[in-house]
Amino acid sequence: MCADSRAVGRTPDWPGCVLVVAQQAAKLWFPFGMLASLTRWSQFMSVENVPSLLPHSPNVTSRLPPYGGMHFVRVFPAGQGGGNPAPVVLDADSLSVDEMMAIAARYGHESAFVCAPRDTGSTYRLRFFVPRHEMEMCGHATLGALWLLRRLGRWTSRVATLETLSGIVDARFDESTQSIEVSQPKGIVQSIEDARQHAAICDVLRIDADDLDALGIVNATTSRTKTLVPIRSVQRLHALTPSFEKVQALCDQLESTGLYPFAVERRQPLEVHARQFPRSSGYPEDAATGIAAAATLYGALHYGLLAHGASGMTVHQGYAMGKPSSIRVEMRDPDNADAGCWISGAVESVMLEPQQ
Repeated sequence: MCADSRAVGRTPDWPGCVLVVAQQAAKLWFPFGMLASLTRWSQFMSVENVPSLLPHSPNVTSRLPPYGGMHFVRVFPAGQGGGNPAPVVLDADSLSVDEMMAIAARYGHESAFVCAPRDTGSTYRLRFFVPRHEMEMCGHATLGALWLLRRLGRWTSRVATLETLSGIVDARFDESTQSIEVSQPKGIVQSIEDARQHAAICDVLRIDADDLDALGIVNATTSRTKTLVPIRSVQRLHALTPSFEKVQALCDQLESTGLYPFAVERRQPLEVHARQFPRSSGYPEDAATGIAAAATLYGALHYGLLAHGASGMTVHQGYAMGKPSSIRVEMRDPDNADAGCWISGAVESVMLEPQQ
């Protein structure tokens, strides 16, 4: 222990020090009933398993041992402080729903929990929580979990089959680019024509009808439904100051899980900027939303924004928050939109501080 090392003049046992501090902090951070579960993760606080030591380069051999614990990743970063953070808990089968939700609430981000699959043909079962509820699917947390599992040597095949509440999700690893792609089902796009709903959207976003692009407002659905609101310019998009207290009621009316205003930055290759105001996640805005980006790809098809022969686009998000992010979405089969699409982007390790 730390005191014993100092007493005899030895070099301090820093892993032991970190572990002791973490165990004492846990008593302050978590209710007593959760401490038993947290002890199952105590090894994650050793120096070898501190998340910041995860390799940023795909060519660096991971120092992390292949056991479970809590780790932190940032997904889709495109600049300093960018991307969407996610706690990832491995070997989470024994955690209760309340414990998983408490972790998401503690860190204030979508959290992924990696469990053993129920079907022998699957690779993993993933569960996702935001501070207020369980989610069927979370694109960035899936990508982050797979990146972590790859670095730990726990996912070594080229492809993976993932069980989620939204159904089976495919993933693949490209050895040449060291990139991971996560699948989404084909998108369904429905125009929103009701003038009263248009007025309500403008009211919540605090914009005038003249701020809207002529493309039209739609609901686009892959794993979840997002309301795509085309804005006339990137500058106007980034200046939005919504009435956040009205978002949930509007999304309920629209049968949507979030408002996703976007603006076209360039047509060839297609790039858009977007912002995500979720229905009821427990925070007002999201820095990078893979599921919404996938829905936007199908929205782009609906709008006729994809150039002839193009099968993908880049969605930039988080810039208005000072968290620049970039999400790449591509059709699985350029000749068949019904085959669904792939989501991909950068991933890096990060340290997260509890928010509660």
